[in-house]
Amino acid sequence: MGWLTAWVLEKLEDPSIQITISLLTPYAAYLTAERFGVSGVLAVVSAGFYHGWRAPEILDARMRLQAGPIWDMIEFLLNGLLFILVGLQLPEVLRTLANRSTTQLVTYGVVFSFAVILIRLLWVFPATYLPRLLSKTIRDRDPAPSWRAVLILGWAGMRGGLSLAAALALPAAIKGGAPFPGRDLILFLTFSVILATLVAQGLSLPPLIRWLKLKDDGVNEREEQEARLHANHAALARLDEVAEKQKVDPEMLKRLRVEYEDRIRQLEAEEDQDGGKSRHLYSKDYERLAFEGLKTERQVILKLRNDRVINDETLRRIQRDIDLAEARLKYPGKG
Repeated sequence: MGWLTAWVLEKLEDPSIQITISLLTPYAAYLTAERFGVSGVLAVVSAGFYHGWRAPEILDARMRLQAGPIWDMIEFLLNGLLFILVGLQLPEVLRTLANRSTTQLVTYGVVFSFAVILIRLLWVFPATYLPRLLSKTIRDRDPAPSWRAVLILGWAGMRGGLSLAAALALPAAIKGGAPFPGRDLILFLTFSVILATLVAQGLSLPPLIRWLKLKDDGVNEREEQEARLHANHAALARLDEVAEKQKVDPEMLKRLRVEYEDRIRQLEAEEDQDGGKSRHLYSKDYERLAFEGLKTERQVILKLRNDRVINDETLRRIQRDIDLAEARLKYPGKG
């Protein structure tokens, strides 16, 4: 289902239709999987992974810019809705489990939570080191992290929306109308594990990181810096290629070259200054000045709209361009 909907998305050009299909894809994956008697929740996760990998190739900039905020909002609402559903079901679950003692339920919750945490800790170490022991290619491409980092990875196994979705997906009744055996206990144990991992593991994670003296190794920043440099150098070379083959306006070519060369200089300057660990595409001074310029632009077009010099549609078009330019900056300002 992930492959099929990705193929359809690739053929379309209208962002509204593409977003609609992306919103319907989880339902299609879930219902199809349930029809064949397999896990609908895992089917949705699989389709999501496939789409996440293919999206940068098959979707254009307009789709990504419009779909990102929509999916962020839906993710927030669905996570909240899942916890609301548990809150609504929990009193009924506890009434159904009234024949069990409180001590027994608490014991079950503690034992299952401990088992979930322990199993993850026991799994991450061989999963991290065994492939590197068996494959030189993996060792060379991705050296093994320290045991402290692996321990943090194992401890950061908080459960949340996905566990809730899997538990709530269990049917209330089986064929014949009889209640699904153990459903209420499964929901209670799922809620117990989520509560234990979010509270115990979540609150203990920052002090554990400090105790293990783990620090950001800057890998993500170095990768970003290197990728941006490669992309900008390649774009600059492509401009020269096109200019040789086609007749282009020299002034236009010069402006584009200056823009790319400026980015490259900024990236190389930040790399030399901070050892490749900079989080900025441009220097902080550049971003601060650029932000002030964009803020002034925004104030001017708002005044023009308020003075009836331009209309609302013109304002929104210009404001969107300014917002996109500001999004490229990382200076923490408010527009």
